[in-house]
Amino acid sequence: MKAIVYTAFGETNVIKVTDVKKPDYKADEVLIKTAAVSVNQADIKYRKGLMQARLPVELPYIPGLDVAGTVEAVGSDVTRLKVGDKVFGGKHGEMYAEYVALKEAHTNIVPSNVSLTEAAAFVVPLVTAYSFLVEYGDIKAGQKVFIQGISGGTGNVMLQLAKSIGAYVIGTASGKGIEIAKSLGADEVIDYKNEDFVGKVHDVDIVIDLVGGDTQVKSFATLKKGGKLYSGAMPPSQELAQQYGVEARFISSAYDYKKLDYGKKLVEEGKIKPRVVMVLKLEDAAKAQDIVSAGNIFGKVVLEIN
Repeated sequence: MKAIVYTAFGETNVIKVTDVKKPDYKADEVLIKTAAVSVNQADIKYRKGLMQARLPVELPYIPGLDVAGTVEAVGSDVTRLKVGDKVFGGKHGEMYAEYVALKEAHTNIVPSNVSLTEAAAFVVPLVTAYSFLVEYGDIKAGQKVFIQGISGGTGNVMLQLAKSIGAYVIGTASGKGIEIAKSLGADEVIDYKNEDFVGKVHDVDIVIDLVGGDTQVKSFATLKKGGKLYSGAMPPSQELAQQYGVEARFISSAYDYKKLDYGKKLVEEGKIKPRVVMVLKLEDAAKAQDIVSAGNIFGKVVLEIN
């Protein structure tokens, strides 16, 4: 089968289209004929070798975190899914390929009202949003949620999920992202290029940091005592957490079909809408990653396969 591999760590010139062996599937796995995968920031970090300290991989490496496609075969222990099902799910690596073997526990039926291309774009955002806001954040109606990076592919799903629960949602964005966030229901959007959120945002119950760096550090001041700062960008300072009297942690979301099921229902109810901003072919993986690296992508870039 055809797959994208990283032949070395570096820039996009290390990305090659290669013929590799079709994956074997275990008793608890399904074999998926891939329709689409999405391009995530983590794919780029893996390519540059930035994940080697925390999540090391061996070269040559097939990247990717999510997939949507059709079940072609099932393992002997699979009970929920069957051949022919349209599914979406994820794992770390081996996704930019014509076929993917995936644990049934990490896979679910796609929402009935979206395409396979749109479903691929939903996997990481839905799982991440659930982990941050429901599993760890336990947010309630009326609470204040502040999302740093609200208009990106994950941020805009975070926004929609928080609004579905009834939270008051504030976010940072710039340019076209400001109007996109407002159109998706954000109560306040701060133009981070022209405004300082410190002083404008206060008494927040939970900060979702998808940016890191100085933005994360300054976000501590927006929280109420006993609030929570959760980051998907970098581990937050425990000294600052103690100083401000808040909880702070880095969260790496685990794949789970129940998380996808929670998001799937909201998608089918029209409470979370897909934002696929560009669709390219698998062979264009290098171009797609360059586009995502350049920023100002207010949604997901997807690679279509088969």
